[in-house]
Amino acid sequence: MTTKNITIYLLIACCLPFAACKKVLDQAPRATATKDAVFSNEAGLALYTNSFYSIIPDAGTIMRGDAMSDFAARTDVPDYLRPNVYNATQSSGWNWSALRNINYFLVNNNNPAISDVVRNNYNGIARFFRAFWYFQMVQRFGDVPWYSSPLAVDDSTLLYKPRDPRTLVMDSVLADLNYACANITVADDPSRSMITKWVAYAMKSRICLFEGTFRKYHTELNLPNATDWLTEAADAAQQVMASGKFSLNQAGGAGKSYRQLFISTAPVTSEDILIDVTDPNQGVFSDANWYWTSATYGNRLSLDRTFVNTYLNIDGTPFTNIAGHDTMTFPVETQNRDLRLQQTIRTPGYTRINGGSVVSAPPEFSYTYTGYMPIKYSLDDQQYDQGTISTNSVPVIRYAEVLLNYAEAKAELGTITDQDWANTIGALRARAGITGGLTTLPTVVDPYLQANYFPDISDPVLLEIRRDRSIELVFEGFRFYDLVRWKKGQLLTQEWNGIYVPAINTLMDLDQNGTPDVSFVESTPANPVKGVTYVNIAPTIGGKVNPEQLKHGTYGELTWLNNSPRVWSDNMYFYPIPESALLKNPKLGQNPGW
Repeated sequence: MTTKNITIYLLIACCLPFAACKKVLDQAPRATATKDAVFSNEAGLALYTNSFYSIIPDAGTIMRGDAMSDFAARTDVPDYLRPNVYNATQSSGWNWSALRNINYFLVNNNNPAISDVVRNNYNGIARFFRAFWYFQMVQRFGDVPWYSSPLAVDDSTLLYKPRDPRTLVMDSVLADLNYACANITVADDPSRSMITKWVAYAMKSRICLFEGTFRKYHTELNLPNATDWLTEAADAAQQVMASGKFSLNQAGGAGKSYRQLFISTAPVTSEDILIDVTDPNQGVFSDANWYWTSATYGNRLSLDRTFVNTYLNIDGTPFTNIAGHDTMTFPVETQNRDLRLQQTIRTPGYTRINGGSVVSAPPEFSYTYTGYMPIKYSLDDQQYDQGTISTNSVPVIRYAEVLLNYAEAKAELGTITDQDWANTIGALRARAGITGGLTTLPTVVDPYLQANYFPDISDPVLLEIRRDRSIELVFEGFRFYDLVRWKKGQLLTQEWNGIYVPAINTLMDLDQNGTPDVSFVESTPANPVKGVTYVNIAPTIGGKVNPEQLKHGTYGELTWLNNSPRVWSDNMYFYPIPESALLKNPKLGQNPGW
């Protein structure tokens, strides 16, 4: 690496939006950015490792992470799921510059003037980022080349080598994670923006759970040691749980504590382990409200009814056990449910602030296609709805995920106990106001959950853990790769359905404030009612098939984009190697089916 490149890295580091940078920038400036200046003192090591943080997904990436999922309708069908559309020329993500930056640091962080503890700490941070970077590459592409040192431009043997086996790469990832957990010295960071020992353990639980379940369910790949990876996942999660440093946020009570995690500017330090920081004082904002409320910006993601039906009743029983649940209207079906539902979507009683006044806020059909309109990340004040001006920080890793990782790993291993259940799923449900089934393992399979999502799973414990993972982590960017590791990609072709409409040409009061909000019609009435949105559900509009209709023509569930086919095949569990990469190095080979 040249002096110029090191200088560029340092400039990048100075511009990162993580609060950790400020601690380093408080140091006295140095007159040069030579290699020796960087690697001869702790301040230089700290500043260099700040350049790795761009690998962590930012707020926008996390909030958009479920734009291709089975539980949410959106404006259009993703290209990846459209028949004969996605191919290697469209594929992306084959960029190795971040890895070279990390490997250069690891090779050069060897100055004996710095104590072993300090050097190992920063090497641990670097190896954490290398593990996370490689994990994302393996998730996306499967086998990839493993490099543990920076390559020279004339090193044709390594530059143009074939991909290494997944087992070799992931064993190396695990070694990096273990090193990070053992050597990172920072155990607490009030800003929740730095890589600490507990961030490393939490990430290890995420990565090992993915790899263990992927190997278990993708039997066609004959990957070994699934049980070992699941054991590593449970052990890593247990380390975080036993630390006593984190707990589920309870502030505001069961009706507010969950959503507070996603609309707070300051970190919720009890539960947040790592966040993407928003800092209005530094002019760092997100586009949360713009993305989640705009009729023209973003994907207009809305939960579908099949998924909303999986939210339990407040007493812990399945909603779909209620006779007539399938014809319940929106105001009825959203009552007496898991309180995460009312903190995830607009339900009756939800209000917003408009110019200082509190106003009722039913689902807006200028945004939602299904009626189940998200509020998880959007601030209640409408002043934030336009542009990148939202002030809420976004969790990257939180304690709830660690609990879910632990419960799932233990269930997959067949070693989960009543106490494990109470400490994990029971605790999450209690935080959501649920009163039943909190202390003992479930013994009865929910037929709705099994039939609609996991027909090959007969273990009621595993089914319920998957239910809670889906609900707790909705819109946090986990769903696509959860389906990948469970080998359930076919769920991405499920119908996008919405609220039940008992009859067309009927005024509906969705927020129960005494005035109608919406009516579903085949033509707009001559004298429309003020304040009512009229949604055209006629079979055709202007001679073209209407993408939004009712299931039974004049009544039934809303359906969206049934006229746009979606497909899934097993080759889609891996993205294609980009064509540009194959042209440079044909030895990489293409993933099967692409």
